[in-house]
Amino acid sequence: MIEESSRDTASDAEFADLFRRFLTGVVNRAPASGSVRTPLGDRISEHLGVDARTLAMVEESFASHRMADLDAGFAAIGAGEGVLIGVSGGQQKRFVGLPDLLVNDATAFAEAPVDYVSVDVGPGEQRNVVAFGVRLLSIDGAPVAVLQRSADPQHGRVQASVEVLASEQSTSSTLIDRLRSAMNEHSVLRGQVISFSASTFDYGNGTLTFLARPVVPAESIVLPPGALDRVRAHAIGIREHALRIREGGGHLKRGVLLYGPPGTGKTLTVSHLISEATGITTIVLTGQAIRFISEATQLARAMQPSMVVLEDVDLIAGDREMYGGPQPLLFAVLDALDGFEGDADVAFVLTTNRVELLERALVERPGRVDLAVEIPRPDRDARRRLFALYAERAPFSASAVQTVADQAEGVTGSFAKELVRRALLRAAIADRAVDDADLLAVSEELEHDRESLTRRLVGGDPQPDDSAAGDVGLSASWP
Repeated sequence: MIEESSRDTASDAEFADLFRRFLTGVVNRAPASGSVRTPLGDRISEHLGVDARTLAMVEESFASHRMADLDAGFAAIGAGEGVLIGVSGGQQKRFVGLPDLLVNDATAFAEAPVDYVSVDVGPGEQRNVVAFGVRLLSIDGAPVAVLQRSADPQHGRVQASVEVLASEQSTSSTLIDRLRSAMNEHSVLRGQVISFSASTFDYGNGTLTFLARPVVPAESIVLPPGALDRVRAHAIGIREHALRIREGGGHLKRGVLLYGPPGTGKTLTVSHLISEATGITTIVLTGQAIRFISEATQLARAMQPSMVVLEDVDLIAGDREMYGGPQPLLFAVLDALDGFEGDADVAFVLTTNRVELLERALVERPGRVDLAVEIPRPDRDARRRLFALYAERAPFSASAVQTVADQAEGVTGSFAKELVRRALLRAAIADRAVDDADLLAVSEELEHDRESLTRRLVGGDPQPDDSAAGDVGLSASWP
C-alpha cells in the first residue's frame, strides 16, 4: 500500500507539473502584440532593450529543497551586480507565468518589495531566500530577466522555478547551465547530513530535514575483529585513493550491506560512518522514507562525494518471488544503485535484520553491493567489552561486570545497556548508592523464565549463539 500510494501521489504531481507547463506554452505562443504591457513589462523591456512581449520564455524547475541554493547560485554567477525587484498583485501573481506578468489587461503588475521565505540551511539554522522576485542582470554582456519563484504545492507548483527572458534563447540556456553548476558548487546541502520525510502537502515530494552529524567514536563500537575497519575503508576510506583508482580504470561507486539480528550494532556502525564522513554529503532514508530514493540519489549525484544510507532495506527490497510480483520500491532502489557512472564518488550503505529476504538482484550484481558484513550476536569476549563499555560510568567492579557478561549468552549490546540502566534504577528506588549486588540481582531477574519476553525485547536470545563472524565477499558466501 505504501508503494501504491507513493506512486499515485508522484503521478499526480507529475501530471500537475506537465499541465502547468502546457498552459505556460500556450500563453507563450499566443500573440501579444494587441495587448498593453504592464508597468513590470515596461521595466523588463527597458532592461532587455527590446519589447519583452516578442521574446520566448525558457523555464527550468528545481526541487523545493534547493531554494537556498538558487540564491547562492545567482550570487555566484554575478547576480549581485544586477537588480532584484518584487512584483505587485498580491496572490494573483502566483497563479500566472512571466508572460502574463508582462502583458495583462486585468492586473497592472508593477514593481514592489521582494517576497522572501525562511528556509532551513543547516541543523537549527535558517535563512531568508527569494520566494518571488525578478532579477535583472547580464550574462556575458547580454541583458537577461529572470523570474525566481519558490515552490507552492497548494497552488499547483510542486517545485521552485526560474523563468528566463533574453534576446537570444542561447543566452537563457547559458544562464541556466551556469546557475545549475553554481548551485551544486555552492550548495548549502554540501557536506551536510540530511533526511527526507513525507508531509501533508508534499504532493509526492519529500520534505528535507537537516540532521546534526553524530559523534560516535570507534571505541564505542564492539564488532568482530577487523569488521569495522573493513566497513569504514570501503564506505569512506576508498575516496582517499580516488585519483589512483580512476586512473587505473576502477570504479568509485560502491555498496556495503550490514546484516544481522536486531540490536547488534548495525545502526551504531552507520552512525560511526556518518560521524567520520566529514565533508561528505550524507542522505539517510529509514522506513517509509525509502520511497524518496530517487530524490536522494539525484541529490547524491549533484553533491559528490556523497553517501546514501538505506536502513532496514528488507522492508521494501524483499524477494519479488516471495511476495508474488514486482515491488515498485524495490525497482526504485535497483534503479538508484544502477543510475551512476562507475567513477561517481557515491557510497551506498544498506542495513537489514533479515538478509534471507533480500532480492538476489540487489546484492549479486557487481556495482550494487560490493561488500557484505555480518554484525552477529557478540561472543563472550565481545560481551565482556560491551558490558564494560556500558558500565564504565557506574561504580561496579570489573569482576561483577565480567560475571554478568559471561552469564548473558546470546545477548546483544542493547541488553547490556538495559541491564546497567535497571541496576541504577533499582538502587535509586531504594534511595541508596548502586553496587555490585544490584547488577547481579538484575541479571538474575532478566535470566529468570518469567522475564523471557522482556529479555527478548531488550536484546536477549533464549537460544545462545556465540559463533564468531566477520565480513565476507558476496561472491564467496552469499546463499
